[in-house]
Amino acid sequence: MKSVIELENVNKVYQLDSVQVSALNNVNLKIKRKDFVSIMGPSGSGKSTLLHLMGALDKPTSGKVYIDGIDLSKLTEPEIARIRGEKIGFVFQFFNLHPTLTALENVELPMMIMERDRDERRQKAMELLELVGLKERAEHLPSQLSGGERQRVSIARALANNPSFILADEPTGNLDSKAGKEIMELFVKINNEGKTVIVVTHETFIASHSKHIIKIKDGRIVGG
Repeated sequence: MKSVIELENVNKVYQLDSVQVSALNNVNLKIKRKDFVSIMGPSGSGKSTLLHLMGALDKPTSGKVYIDGIDLSKLTEPEIARIRGEKIGFVFQFFNLHPTLTALENVELPMMIMERDRDERRQKAMELLELVGLKERAEHLPSQLSGGERQRVSIARALANNPSFILADEPTGNLDSKAGKEIMELFVKINNEGKTVIVVTHETFIASHSKHIIKIKDGRIVGG
């Protein structure tokens, strides 16, 4: 099965004043379409750096990153931005919802950026809110929603442009255990319907919902 993401001999080095810090060391990784993968590691292991590279938010110092077989190193910045908008759905720990937009409008936002037709995006946004169980909350602002509900809106927004994969960064880190469990069950449902899901976490319980666990330590893949 075709890889949705592939990292080939990837290294990432940060320059901090006069010191070079190696964040990733010769990482080789393939994630197949329709998989559900958790990436686990302690603080400072390289999880965040790996997430930024998979999300086309940063570039490797050396090596290649491919999304849907596309070599990102050959693209211009506007082309990479379009890849992010079309092929990657982001879910963040702190939701990153626009506070003055309703749940429906927040879900519509990625489709507006991609210049989708107004009626089309409104219908799609409502379908996605129904998928995550929030159709009745469509006109509520984020401040009127619980943490779990806000994360559900965030997941619906991530699905708006039918991305190749969902990339979730500690998606339950700001939720209580009950809401966290419900969010992970929603990711399982989305994956069962054919969407690739990648969760970056340090929690074993969260990772237990995935099909595969990739472990990273000191910038290297050490298991999975």
